[in-house]
Amino acid sequence: MIFSSKFLRNLTVFTALVISLTGFTSDAQDLAMVKYKGGGDWYSNPTALPNLINYCNANIKTKMNTKPQVVEVGSIDIFQFPLLHMTGHGNVFFTDEDAENLRKYLISGGFLHIDDNYGMEPYIKKELQKVFPDLELLELPKNHEIFNIAYKFPEGLPKIHEHDGKRPQALGVFYQDRLVLLFTFESDLGDGWEDPEVHNDPADVREKALRMGANIVKYAFEN
Repeated sequence: MIFSSKFLRNLTVFTALVISLTGFTSDAQDLAMVKYKGGGDWYSNPTALPNLINYCNANIKTKMNTKPQVVEVGSIDIFQFPLLHMTGHGNVFFTDEDAENLRKYLISGGFLHIDDNYGMEPYIKKELQKVFPDLELLELPKNHEIFNIAYKFPEGLPKIHEHDGKRPQALGVFYQDRLVLLFTFESDLGDGWEDPEVHNDPADVREKALRMGANIVKYAFEN
């Protein structure tokens, strides 16, 4: 059967309208990598997510697809995934449509983890103001559930790479008392998830990064 281009356009509009009215609809357990505008390298750390997924499937009994999909921040496709992962080193830019789409996704049950791969922080903080103009990034206390849900991190977010030598920070956005967004800064979990030969991290450092990643996955899937 062949559909006209007008029919397909109308179908796309209808699907977007349904999502905007009903909100997050996926009950799947999968994650996706976010592609964004601005010129930043959203595609960095190519081995990180596959390694994290394999670790989670083996250790916390998830059943994720081992090849994560890529979704654009302004696409309705983000609503298919309970967890989105975003990383990079440089500039990030959200259009108003991107920001509104991401806001709808987050307030209707989705979760976004942003991992600063070094240099991303000033840009993402500016763009998040478009998504939640009335909400702030708040540092999570060390006793937050995300540091204890699968593996225990009594000191909070682990330090994986030195960067500027600052302490690691886990910053979150809360909407109606639910943590909907986690920004990990001065830690670089994604580097710790990559294949061992990429950064030559010791085994115990990689294990800390993977365990913290597993906590994020479990938290996003269960909250």
